[in-house]
Amino acid sequence: MKNWYVVYTKPKWEKKVAEQLTKIGVECYCPLITQVRQWSDRKKKVIVPLFNSYVFVQVTEAERNLVFQSAGAVRYLFWLGKPAIVRDEEISTIKKWLDTPDTYDVSIDSIQVGDKITLEDGPFSAQEAVVQEVNKTHYILVLETLGCVLKMKIK
Repeated sequence: MKNWYVVYTKPKWEKKVAEQLTKIGVECYCPLITQVRQWSDRKKKVIVPLFNSYVFVQVTEAERNLVFQSAGAVRYLFWLGKPAIVRDEEISTIKKWLDTPDTYDVSIDSIQVGDKITLEDGPFSAQEAVVQEVNKTHYILVLETLGCVLKMKIK
């Protein structure tokens, strides 16, 4: 049975590792987002990995060592002494979130830092989050079940 695992890569090697693994027939997923980066003389849109130094791979237990045929793959991410397994639903949630256009407006009223909330709309609907920061321009939520931090800009 194939499971999703998290492979830790060399810094800035996420896209290269995903490309190399795809060439050798390993199913992998490197979620990418577009960000606007500013230099001293210009702004530019760049495509960067959503998770720095992480690539998701779907392999069987016997195929796990194939990943190290890529020069940029360092090791597997471990949880409780075993390679961390990511559920299919979590990968689907990430894909759904990245495929959804930025059409969701979020408003938070009378919520304090530290409150636990359940997201009602958007790609993370029904996910529980802890409010980490409330700012004039954005909110920062911690999605404990997915192990990530979500920054939501106020439109």
